[in-house]
Amino acid sequence: MLHTISVLVENEFGVLSRVASLFSGRGFNIDSLTVAPTNEEGLSRMTIVTRGDEQILEQITKQLNKLVDVLKVIDFSDGSAIEREMILVKVTAEDENRAEVLRIVDIFRAKIIDVTPKSYTIEATGSPTKIDAILELLRPLGLKELVRTGAVAIGRGAKGWKG
Repeated sequence: MLHTISVLVENEFGVLSRVASLFSGRGFNIDSLTVAPTNEEGLSRMTIVTRGDEQILEQITKQLNKLVDVLKVIDFSDGSAIEREMILVKVTAEDENRAEVLRIVDIFRAKIIDVTPKSYTIEATGSPTKIDAILELLRPLGLKELVRTGAVAIGRGAKGWKG
């Protein structure tokens, strides 16, 4: 089962390395990891997507909470979050498939951000399942290059990190 974990950390040297080492040292895989500063000076937020059962998730959460620079850990696996990813994908756009690429882009409310005589570069944002779906439709048309951010997540409702 996939788990999305949000971790509030002090923006200090080596924090990312310590978190990644925690996972690798215990044999846990990270499916995606995003890190960026928050609205509060000196704090960053990590969004980690990993796999495992409830026991593994509990162990990961306990170990993360033991790290000095970790301030808070939230498990969003219960659906209590809004989750988004972004992709930039370069696809073949020959005469015979240009219209099909444009239809797919329109259906998924994506954007074409670069055009050449032989390719389109597309930007798409959405839930991980939406991103998987657009890629499934574009793949047969010829993916030339793909960059995927990994998930970011924020809790639903008015409540923030501090309650």
